[in-house]
Amino acid sequence: MAAMSADLPPSHPDPRDPDLDPPAGAFGLLISSFDFSPVAEDEFHDWYDTEHIPERLRIPGFLDIRRWSSIDDPKVSMTTYDLASPAVLRSPGYLAVGYENNSPWTRRVGWRCIKRLRAEAVQAWPGRALAPAYAGALLVAAANPAPGREAALEAWVEGHAAGLAPGGAGAQGGSGAVPGLNGVRAFRAWAGTHRHVVTYHLDHERLLQDPSWQARVVQPWRDQPAAADLQFTRCRRYVRGA
Repeated sequence: MAAMSADLPPSHPDPRDPDLDPPAGAFGLLISSFDFSPVAEDEFHDWYDTEHIPERLRIPGFLDIRRWSSIDDPKVSMTTYDLASPAVLRSPGYLAVGYENNSPWTRRVGWRCIKRLRAEAVQAWPGRALAPAYAGALLVAAANPAPGREAALEAWVEGHAAGLAPGGAGAQGGSGAVPGLNGVRAFRAWAGTHRHVVTYHLDHERLLQDPSWQARVVQPWRDQPAAADLQFTRCRRYVRGA
């Protein structure tokens, strides 16, 4: 797999779908995951923590940024950027530092990393929810629709997320909220590697190993015929220097 940039280098085509302009009103999300093995680990974290994140937090509309580390591969990083609106990623503030205007440090470090997941997305369900104030672990499920199955996957993803929420009907016939799950949100991307992304915030990473979690959350994705290019990333909360 070729290395791709932290945003999009000038040589990489813009993947925006003109038929998927983000709707107004809902919160947005930028989510990005890299394999940073091509660069020095200490410089990768220094770049992310001391330049990249502070730079983006100065942009109006960036509400919250959280870093995560893969449980399964220490060289995989995941970051979620909660946005007041999907339009933030088209704002003058973001365009001044994003894409072809990335900083020299981003070009030297970020552009050399291997992109696993990137999605510029609108929050499809519940619409205007921020990530929980605290979570010890995160599961990210990402998928594209199988050919001709976009509508079916979109309906299933939103119903799946709603069914896992407190008071929900339960995923795949379950009984509602999953113990230890303190936030689930579904996103529909108009640009990036995957069209649908669901984030599951958990109290602790040990819940990711629980058989009931696998049955209620993971297996329904694997059984869903409308989903293609399925990717799971199991994460723990990133702590600098840990």
